[in-house]
Amino acid sequence: MSLHYACGGALQKFKAYRPIYGKWRFWSWKIFTSNVHSLPSHKYKRPSRPPNRKVIRTDKQVDKKIGDRKVYMRDVIRQISNILRCTSWVSAQEQLQKLHIKWDSFTVSQVLKSHPPMEKAWLFFNWISKQKGFKHDQFTYTTMLDIFGEARRINSMMYVFQLMQEKGIKIDAVTYTSMLHWLSNSGDFDGAVKIWKEMKVECCHPTVVSYTAYMKVLFDNNRAEEATAIYKEMLQSGLKPTCHTYTILMQHLINSGKCKSALEVFRKMQETGVQPDKATCNILVEQCSKSGEAWTIIQILLYMKENSLVLRYPIYLQANETLKMAGETDFLLRQVNPHICIDNIESATEEEPESDMNYSIDRGLLMELLRKKNLVAIDHLFAGMVHQNKLLAPNLVSKIIEVTCTHGRIEAAILVLDRCNNLGTYVENEAFLSILGILIRTKEFSKILPIIEQMVKSDLFPEPQLASSLIYRLGQAGELDTAVKIFSLFPEELKTTTLYTALVNACFSAENPDKGIETFKTMKRRGIQGCSATYNVLIRGLESWGRFDEAKFFQKEKKNLQRKDDVLEETLLVDEKFCDVLFAGYMVP
Repeated sequence: MSLHYACGGALQKFKAYRPIYGKWRFWSWKIFTSNVHSLPSHKYKRPSRPPNRKVIRTDKQVDKKIGDRKVYMRDVIRQISNILRCTSWVSAQEQLQKLHIKWDSFTVSQVLKSHPPMEKAWLFFNWISKQKGFKHDQFTYTTMLDIFGEARRINSMMYVFQLMQEKGIKIDAVTYTSMLHWLSNSGDFDGAVKIWKEMKVECCHPTVVSYTAYMKVLFDNNRAEEATAIYKEMLQSGLKPTCHTYTILMQHLINSGKCKSALEVFRKMQETGVQPDKATCNILVEQCSKSGEAWTIIQILLYMKENSLVLRYPIYLQANETLKMAGETDFLLRQVNPHICIDNIESATEEEPESDMNYSIDRGLLMELLRKKNLVAIDHLFAGMVHQNKLLAPNLVSKIIEVTCTHGRIEAAILVLDRCNNLGTYVENEAFLSILGILIRTKEFSKILPIIEQMVKSDLFPEPQLASSLIYRLGQAGELDTAVKIFSLFPEELKTTTLYTALVNACFSAENPDKGIETFKTMKRRGIQGCSATYNVLIRGLESWGRFDEAKFFQKEKKNLQRKDDVLEETLLVDEKFCDVLFAGYMVP
């Protein structure tokens, strides 16, 4: 025992009796203890560790450390989805094998719902079925079925449904409802009705979602009486209508001109405890605006004011226009939507957006997200900027649309374009061309006309080469009406020989030779001279329809034209030379 410890213990004993001997002075003890502390003591020194000592861990220790980290399922699903998106299928298979995870129905369904490329999704669906310990169920099959249905691959969707039946997979109401919806969405009304009857025969009890989906199908195909019967059947089965069910009923009543009945349903659903949400109010106001029902709009706006609901900007503009046409004040509309003010938007266009610090931050963040190609984050940030009525620079908008189109996200690109047009943001020609290019490549011809119309409103016109190719492709696809409308959007000074020749070719491709001859005659009346390629297209189209007499007549005209061209070859216009090159193969089919 050390001296320090022994003396310290004695002191503690004396201090315990201090209340009894309160008059004693312990100054001497303090002196003594200070002397004790002053005695030399030998401290234990730890051996010094070498500097920059490298800690070496074994493989087992590293694996244990990594294994101790908490891995969330959402991270695993995101990792699998990125593998399917960013690598080839051969490389994806190798990476998936290295994951060493336990595959279950939930994981596979969530991966498919993350919207990887459709081909990769189908390859993954087949690959996972061969993995040990995994078996597809109705959830994974229904998710794959939804992917094909959304892409309008109806034959593929029916094939997946047939596989479910052959393998004895349980087919529930969710699967039948999904089939019914996608068949109706593709225009197959009879197929949707057949699926509904099959669901009833198989004793698969429809849910309220099933009834609502089938009611919408019937209403969309003017089967109001049958839809009403289905609604009564749903009530008799003990199911309560949802907000979406009431929305479909009111939407049909407004479209039928029965706005008072729609308002009665609007009040009745509140009495039953179902409150109209933001989506319902927006849909109803939009339908009423199209029907010119200003009084009904006011009633819905009163409800929205009480429940702090707002309109989307395009619907706000429609409602504002309808109220003005009816001579009603827009005071209530402004109260309901304080975040939207047309005067503020118009004044914002006169200010430079660079003066706003928040705009500069958002713009810099957008540029960084564009560099990293984080498309989901770009969508959210852009939507927030639009919601705050921030005007973007035209070159930034063009870059967003270009990147979005490069990754095949057609709907997102069109949404960006529509939002910019609603805000009055100028969109450059390159952005329009990016959207047109992907629409042509994916053969989404029904969406091309609105894009061309927006270009024309901005005083932008496609180059004659692009317009001619577009009209030619529309003719091949049988979209002659769309081709004629696009042609009519061009002013007379831009309707060249190439453009007329493309329209003539489209008429023959769309099996309308009379329209082709009429177009050719119109071209000549306008003083536009046809070139050799124009006559080649015309003659070949007439011969394909067995109209050889007319073909011979135009062959004579072509010979006369060639004689003139031999003499005046140097005076041919650039457009005529381009037309000869473009239609050198007589591209009627």
